[in-house]
Amino acid sequence: MITALYLAHLNPVTNAHIQIIKELKEKADTVKVMPVVFKSGNREINSKSFPFNFKTRKKMLESVFGDSITITDDYAFFAPFKKYFPPLLAPKSWELRKQVLRGVDGEFFSYTGDKVEGIMLKIYRLKPQIGKRKTLSAASVKEKMYDAALGKDTDWRSDVTESIADIIKEEWETIKKFAVSEDMTTRVAGMKFPREGWSSK
Repeated sequence: MITALYLAHLNPVTNAHIQIIKELKEKADTVKVMPVVFKSGNREINSKSFPFNFKTRKKMLESVFGDSITITDDYAFFAPFKKYFPPLLAPKSWELRKQVLRGVDGEFFSYTGDKVEGIMLKIYRLKPQIGKRKTLSAASVKEKMYDAALGKDTDWRSDVTESIADIIKEEWETIKKFAVSEDMTTRVAGMKFPREGWSSK
C-alpha cells in the first residue's frame, strides 16, 4: 500500500493541479490531498492570497475526482503561526508532520514541484519526489479572476475545469471582495502566511 501525499495551496484548483493528482494516482494506491489551512481557533483565516476556504477547495477537488482521492485538512497551521519557526527546532513543526501523516499506513511519498520545498520535505522525512514545475500557477489564475471581477476581459476559465469554474462563480462575491483588498500575507522561509494570526491567537 503506497500513499502519495500532496500538500498544496490549491487556491484555486487549476488544470495543473489536476494533472499532478492524475499522475500521482498512477504511482500510488492512495492519494491524500491536503489543501493548506490557516486557523485561529476554529475559524479559518482567508486573504487575497488564500480566498477560498477549505470547504470550497474540497468541493472543487470532489467535482473532478469524486471519492477516488482522500481530501483532508491535516495540513493545518494554528495561530500563532510564528510558533512553527524555526523549522526543525520548533515542536509545532513536528506536530504538523504528525498531522500530515494521520491515517497513512505503509509506504508513502510526498510530491512537490519546488526544489526548496523538496529540501524541507526531506528534512521532515516525508520522502519527497520532486516533479517538474508546471507552467500554470494558481497565483496567475487568481490575478486573472481578480481582474475579471474588476471588469477586465480575462481567460481565467481556460485554466480550470468547467465544474471548478462553476464553483468559482458561486463564490464570485468572495473574489470581488478580495479583488479590491490589500494582500494581508507575509512570506516566511519561502512560504506565505496570513498576517492575521502570525503572532497572536
